[in-house]
Amino acid sequence: MKKQWFQVVQIAAVYVGTVVGAGFATGREIVEFFTQYGVYGMFGILLCGYFFMHLGSKIMIISKRIGANSYQDLNFFLFGKSCGTVVNLFMLVVLFGVTSVMLSGAGAIFEEQLNLSSRFGVMLTIALTLIAMSFGSKGLFSVNIIVVPMLILFSVLVAASSFDAHSAKSLMTGHSSFKWIISAVSYAAFNLAMAEAVLVPLAKEIEDERTAKWGGIAGGAILTFILLSSHFALSSLRDVISYDIPMAEVMKASVFSFFIIYILVIYGEVFTSVLGNLFGLERHLVSVVPLPGMLIIALLLCGAFFISLIDYSSLIAVLYPVFGYMSLIFLLLLMVRKAPPSGNENKF
Repeated sequence: MKKQWFQVVQIAAVYVGTVVGAGFATGREIVEFFTQYGVYGMFGILLCGYFFMHLGSKIMIISKRIGANSYQDLNFFLFGKSCGTVVNLFMLVVLFGVTSVMLSGAGAIFEEQLNLSSRFGVMLTIALTLIAMSFGSKGLFSVNIIVVPMLILFSVLVAASSFDAHSAKSLMTGHSSFKWIISAVSYAAFNLAMAEAVLVPLAKEIEDERTAKWGGIAGGAILTFILLSSHFALSSLRDVISYDIPMAEVMKASVFSFFIIYILVIYGEVFTSVLGNLFGLERHLVSVVPLPGMLIIALLLCGAFFISLIDYSSLIAVLYPVFGYMSLIFLLLLMVRKAPPSGNENKF
C-alpha cells in the first residue's frame, strides 16, 4: 500500500508539472482566465478543478483499459480512426511547437532575469533535459517530485503575504456574465488535451488502476489549490488586467525577497513542461519511427533549438486557437464516452 500511495504522489506531481507553464507562474494566464472575473473567477477555478480531477483520472482509466501506449491510441478511441489520425498529426505539431516555445522561454529567463546569455539558457535546458530523459519515466518523476512542492510552497507564501482587505473586496466583485464559465471550460479543455500526452503513457506504466485513478484526482486537486492560491494573491493588485507579469508586481508590493524562489519556480515550470511534452512525443513516435527513444528525443530537441531562435509567435498565434477548438471537442468526447469495462481492478 505504501508503494501505491507513493506512485499516486508521483503521478500527481507529473500531472501538475505538465499542466503548469511559464504563463502560469507569471500569473498572466490566471488573470486572463479567472482573476479578471472576481468572485466568478473563483467559481471558474472550482469548475476547472472538477474537470482536472474527474477527467484527468478518466484519461488514465480509459488509457489503461484499452492498453494505450501513447496519446495516439486514446485519440483513436475518442475520435475514431480517420479523425483521430488528423488530431494526432496536429497534436504532434502543437506539442513540438510548445516545446520550442518553452525552450525559448528558458533562454528569456536567463537573459532578462539573470543577465546571462539566452543561448546559454537554452543549451543548459537541453542538456538537463537529455540527462533527465535518459532515465525514462524515473527521470520525469524525480524532477517533478522536486519542482511541484516548490511550486506549492511558493503559491502559499505569496498568497499569505499579499492577501489583504483589498484582496477580499476584489474577490467579492466581478461582472455576472457567463464568460467566466466559457473561460474555465476552455482552460480545462486546452490543458487536459496537452496533459493527455503524458498521462496516457504514465497509465501504462502503473500496474494498479486505482493508483492511476487517485493520481489523476490528486493532481487535479493540487492544480485547483495552486490556482486558488494564485487567484487570491493576484486579487491584491489594483488594475491587475493591465500587467504583463502580474505575479512580479505582487512580489514587489509584498515580498521582494521571494524573487529568487520566483525565478526558480518559473524555470522549473518551463523545464517540467519540456520534459512532459518530450515524454509524450517520444512515446508516440517510437511506435511509428524505427529509431531508439533517446535518438528521437535528441532530434526533437535539435529541431526545437533552431525553432526557438526565431520568432515563433506568429505560428503559435495560428496553432493555439485551432488547438483550442479541438480541445473543446476532446473535452466533450471525454465526458460522454464511457470507459470500457475492466476485467480486473485491484484495491488498496
